[in-house]
Amino acid sequence: MTLNHDMGFETLCMHFGENREAHFGAAAPPIFQNSTFTYPDSATFHVRQGPDATRFDYTRSGNPTTRILEKKIARLEQAEDCRAFASGMGAITSAVLSCIKTGDHVITIETVYGPTRRLFSDFLPRFGIETTYVRGTSIEDFESAIQSNTRLIFVESPSSLFFELQDLKAVAQLARERGIATICDNSNATPVFQNPIAMGIDLVAHTATKYIGGHSDVVAGLVVGSRERIGAIGRMESELLGATCDPFASWLMLRGLRTLPVRMERHRRSGLEVARFMASDPRIARVFYPGLDVHPQHGLAKRQMRGQAGLFSFELRENTQEATFRVVDSLQIFCIGVSWGGYESLAVPLQARDPATGAPTWIIRLSIGLENVEDLKADLYQALNALT
Repeated sequence: MTLNHDMGFETLCMHFGENREAHFGAAAPPIFQNSTFTYPDSATFHVRQGPDATRFDYTRSGNPTTRILEKKIARLEQAEDCRAFASGMGAITSAVLSCIKTGDHVITIETVYGPTRRLFSDFLPRFGIETTYVRGTSIEDFESAIQSNTRLIFVESPSSLFFELQDLKAVAQLARERGIATICDNSNATPVFQNPIAMGIDLVAHTATKYIGGHSDVVAGLVVGSRERIGAIGRMESELLGATCDPFASWLMLRGLRTLPVRMERHRRSGLEVARFMASDPRIARVFYPGLDVHPQHGLAKRQMRGQAGLFSFELRENTQEATFRVVDSLQIFCIGVSWGGYESLAVPLQARDPATGAPTWIIRLSIGLENVEDLKADLYQALNALT
């Protein structure tokens, strides 16, 4: 379907990249649940790969259902191309490996997503690749960490657990001036609220399991960027490491995209309301949410984002494991679970290091789902009563 590129985000989610006439008028795209594609003649088979290819070959390399998804995500992220993966870590790992080689140096933030940190700390050193961790709330943090062999800066804004931001335009400019690649994990904000490519970032990664899937029934990942970078990832890291996105998973994400703008607006409104509610409770020491006026980076959040998702954490004044567990175990609507971004509200108690002081602290991370917001506030209030 040919669409005016000035059309709104919601319209693009519904219609961009689809050819319904080729699919017998089906409103929802079909699932091409097959591994192999055949050819009408030897000449077509001979050009099955490369710029002259006109057909699909093998689902590890590409699939019609997945390609619709990739076109949509690329357009929504204001990028040239996209590659879908079987998990968020499949996407992140492939994006990272596409930028570095043995002997290179990486800079990332202290509060980066836990499995991503394990990639940098536990896996990449096997291949002689070192990583420096910085707080990342000022551009000087990154500038002072650059070495002669730095080849990648990996950011995640807002970051995990404490939801600190990095100035994406400043990071991108700093990196480009020195020939350093940049990757941003945009899983939290989604293309609804933030477009790092438009701010100069080279590659954007998504754990699409979260908000993009939105229904807690798919595990998948996405990488977007220039046609050149995504093409290279498709030929190397994606095909050779084999973290292929299953066609049914791609179809589930296409389904999720239909309601992504509506869901994200509900997550935004409910998340902000619950965060304000928690910040007003005297039993709460701190709420970590850039959407609050009191957040130290609220101004940056307003400049580079169009809104905040429904994910934040808070710290009890009675900062102990026992008190933290008691509150979480008293919740009735919130389930205890490690993921986020689905329709259901989740809570998880975690011990982490405060990025400002380095001291350990107990926090509770909340993923605000699509339930009635008054019910969620009432559930949190009665759970906090377990402290008295």
